Amino acid sequence: MQALVQTLIYGVETGAIYALIALGYTMVYGVLRLINFAHGDVYMIGAFVGFFACTQWLPFKDLSQHPEAAMLNVVLALVTLLLSMLICALLGITIERFAYRPLRNGFRNADAHFWGFVIALPVTAFAGAMTTTKRQGVFLFAGVVIGFIMRPVMAYLAKRIKPSGSRLNALITAIGVSLMLENGGINIFGADPKFIPDILPKRQFNLFGLVFDSSGLIILAIAAILMALLRYIVLYTRPGKAMRAISHDIDAAKLMGINTDRVISFTFALGASLAGAAGFMVAAFTNIKVVPLFGLQPGLKAFVAAVLGGAGNIPGATLGGLIMGVVESLVASKFPQWRDAVAFILLIVILLVRPAGLLGKNTAEKV
Repeated sequence: MQALVQTLIYGVETGAIYALIALGYTMVYGVLRLINFAHGDVYMIGAFVGFFACTQWLPFKDLSQHPEAAMLNVVLALVTLLLSMLICALLGITIERFAYRPLRNGFRNADAHFWGFVIALPVTAFAGAMTTTKRQGVFLFAGVVIGFIMRPVMAYLAKRIKPSGSRLNALITAIGVSLMLENGGINIFGADPKFIPDILPKRQFNLFGLVFDSSGLIILAIAAILMALLRYIVLYTRPGKAMRAISHDIDAAKLMGINTDRVISFTFALGASLAGAAGFMVAAFTNIKVVPLFGLQPGLKAFVAAVLGGAGNIPGATLGGLIMGVVESLVASKFPQWRDAVAFILLIVILLVRPAGLLGKNTAEKV
């Protein structure tokens, strides 16, 4: 019995991470009816931001040599958490602005500028990598020039690109953004695994024969605070009310004067910030290796958790994440080889038994 309770505790800690990621999936689906498969890679970016902050950007101390610096590291860890959330929020806004919004509204001048440089930079980066360090600045300047040259070309093409309401196009775009982030991560961060050193003192507590790890408790506490804050934002703030209005009927929300593009960007930022927080906490407190494919498996499992709880339902995503973590821990304790497979078995079962999810509602849809 004690081993079972211990496994449940580990499952709840893991489920809290899945819930944070699943909330981003379900919020985006609620406002756009879009499965943002790039969300797991935003989680990966949060982990890399944490790695660079802990090893290069911020003055963290080695606790084995400076045990008195524990309080300093605690403060810096909170700063790193906020930094990961901020950078991932900006990334979420960028993805929405230049990948998904053109599908809804068509191309604009800002989109032409952006995609002109997107096309130019890989070419100049490859050319710069093949030459000496002294000449790389020349190729960087050439990339800027080519970006400006490509701008009118992209603007010309933009006039012939019409808005698309196809969900298939949006889904393909999401997969494309995911692949771009993963392969970009390999080129920028390298394929070698990276580890965040111990930045906080680790303690274990025994209570009624159960072992509680300080890292797991910190993850659980921060996740609970972020979920409570999200609930407050969604229920009691103007942006949250606008999100709920768009989720109910986006066309009616436009008629009521709601700036839907701004609210959708806010939704992406909110979901991405939660994923960034989850990525940093997992990388920092579990000493797991951080690689460009770091978010692939957790992202898919969090997607299953969102479907399990009910796509578009925020409490459902939290419930689905916790159930996913508990079930995974229970299965892994007896059959570790089935640890990753159980998520997809659970997805098949829920789609067969209750397609709308545990807290979701079946709604009629015009075709």
